[in-house]
Order: sequence, then C-alpha cells, then structure tokens
Amino acid sequence: MNFIMEGGPVFMVPLLVLLIIIIILFIKGLKSNTSKTVKLINSLSLFSFVFGVLGFIIGLLGALESIAVASEVSSNVLAAGLKTGLLSPALGMVIFLLGKLFSIILTWTKK
Repeated sequence: MNFIMEGGPVFMVPLLVLLIIIIILFIKGLKSNTSKTVKLINSLSLFSFVFGVLGFIIGLLGALESIAVASEVSSNVLAAGLKTGLLSPALGMVIFLLGKLFSIILTWTKK
C-alpha cells in the first residue's frame, strides 16, 4: 500500500473508495441485476478515470511551476516525479477497466 502514499493520498484514497463502491455494486448486481446498477457502475468507473487524470494534471502543473523556479533540474528527479504523477491515472484506468468488465458481466447475465 506504499503506492497510495507515493501517488498522493488526496487522489489515491478517493479512488480506492470508488473501487470499493464499484465492487459492492457489482456484488449487489449479481444478486439483483438492474439496469440502474449497470449505469451506476459505468458512471463511477468513468468518474474514477477522469479523477485520476485530474490528479495527474494538477500534480504536473505544480511540478512545472517548481521546475520554472529552479535553475537546474536533474533528469532523475524529473523521471521520479513523472512516475509518481502517473500513479493516480494508472489506478483510475484500472478501476475504469474493472468497472467496464463488471458492467459487461452484469449485462451478459441479465435475464
């Protein structure tokens, strides 16, 4: 769980909460499959993806501001910052893909 703190808890913790909500909705959908559950899973998964990208953009803007102020920035520091910044969009994409997979399964099993 070190990636949560490394990726920034401001964006990573809400993404994990959204993942838990999507999993709960999927389990609920397996018991009583409604179109409302599928739509909610789709919406939350898309929100997770966009929220992760927003975290990257905000982090990148802060990094570019710091780079503009600094006289020299080593490539190691820049690469480490980009790696850290890409954690929240990566988690958002994983949640998006899981949500889409769950909605496909629920749509397929709908009676």
